[in-house]
Amino acid sequence: MTRCALALPMAGLLLLAACSSGNQPATVAAAAAPTTETVTGTTPSTDESSFLATGPIVVENQVDVVALRAGVISAIMFDVGRSVRTGEVLATLDDRQLAAERDAAVSRVRSAQANLNDWQAEAGVADADLKRAEAMRDAGINTVEDLDHARYKVVASQFEIEKAKQDLDLAQHNLRVLELEMEKTRITAPFDGIVARRYTRLGQSVAVGDRLFWVTAVTPLLVKFTLPERFIAAVKNGQTVTVTSADATPVIKHDARVIDVSPVVDPSSDTIEVRAQIEGSAPDLRPGMLASIRVSLAR
Repeated sequence: MTRCALALPMAGLLLLAACSSGNQPATVAAAAAPTTETVTGTTPSTDESSFLATGPIVVENQVDVVALRAGVISAIMFDVGRSVRTGEVLATLDDRQLAAERDAAVSRVRSAQANLNDWQAEAGVADADLKRAEAMRDAGINTVEDLDHARYKVVASQFEIEKAKQDLDLAQHNLRVLELEMEKTRITAPFDGIVARRYTRLGQSVAVGDRLFWVTAVTPLLVKFTLPERFIAAVKNGQTVTVTSADATPVIKHDARVIDVSPVVDPSSDTIEVRAQIEGSAPDLRPGMLASIRVSLAR
């Protein structure tokens, strides 16, 4: 009985010691794991030999052509997709009333010109009368009053000539105003390009400022993109960058020459804006497409 009583406490102590020594390695391993993950996630990247940016392909000339006067569209000469040259008429407004007013202004100009010619002839007659009056006065044939009358007639004719000249200028200015209004009835292309959109229809009544066409140039193609502030000294005018379409397959590379680097930094994004002109033919690129631009950075 005494040996059994001593054996039981001894077995319990041995079991407790074995359990304690078995749990200790697991606790140490669990505590070491977070330290390993933290060190691995903070490894920085040091490759800055080039930078890949994205930006839109644009052209310098791209505008909405608007109506410069109110009227009704009487003809449309160009539709979407048609190439246009500078000054070509895209559409016209009804100009019948303006044409009649212009014709009347032309008649007023002719009338004013004839009136001026008449007074210039009258001035010639007045000069001849004055010379005759002076000769007769020297001969004692007429009176001083007759001579003064001839002189006043010459002065009056000069004033009439000046008045006729002003009337002619006014008539010519009015004609010019109507001619300018007539020009506004012809909607013309502001530069060489292509009609990208048409907003108007035949017979539509338009007001001043209404959009009629969207005309865009097709060359030269430019690409606009931004770079982080730290690269402001690494990009120069004349530098060559590589441009590819962001979504095209297969990828075709084009060289572009940097033509403009912004001298200031955008404080909201800490970036600088860069423009580059694509060199050579690029039939796979169109204005408005998104492009990828790879910029080689000098170390």
